[in-house]
Amino acid sequence: MDVVVTGRHCELSDRFRTHVTEKLSRLEKHDHRIIRVQVEVEKERNPRQADRAVRVELTAFSKGPVIRAEAAAEDKMGALDLALDKMAAQMRRAADRRREHKNKHERLTDLLEEPTPSDGSAVDDVTEIEHQVGPIAVTGQGPLVVREKTHAAAPMTLEQALYEMELVGHDFYLYVDKDTDRPCVVYRRKGYDYGVISLEVKD
Repeated sequence: MDVVVTGRHCELSDRFRTHVTEKLSRLEKHDHRIIRVQVEVEKERNPRQADRAVRVELTAFSKGPVIRAEAAAEDKMGALDLALDKMAAQMRRAADRRREHKNKHERLTDLLEEPTPSDGSAVDDVTEIEHQVGPIAVTGQGPLVVREKTHAAAPMTLEQALYEMELVGHDFYLYVDKDTDRPCVVYRRKGYDYGVISLEVKD
């Protein structure tokens, strides 16, 4: 895993860079697919912001989606620790979601492979349960508490868009719906609800 450390409005010592590399090595236990982590340290010039004098932003690039976390504190060590904790938590949630998705897929596969009953009756078609998430209807597994940031991506489902939004840590995500080919924005509302805005392109 490569670690790239840059500073804005501040000087970073070799000792601090080494410390950052050692700290970030812990992330590999949460996601072994990490290729590179970009660390940006910025010093706040406003003296009134003493308690948030240093901001650290971490961006992890892997074989999966980009993961981003940031935090601010009185000094760069404190900000680094806070940002690292946030990123580790995001990676744990992503790992849990991958396991949950895998288990769901295995259960569905087992169900589809069940033989026809001996009495000759047909096996019912597998249907996904539709339920309300705020003002929208969601089929299948509902969304988690997530955040995302817009970035270039291939067409995807609503569930994939919510998953991507979680990993980059923002409140909205712009994507192209895989089923309708419409541009859509999914955004976080109050509490645990989400909204979706889609555009119908007319000729």
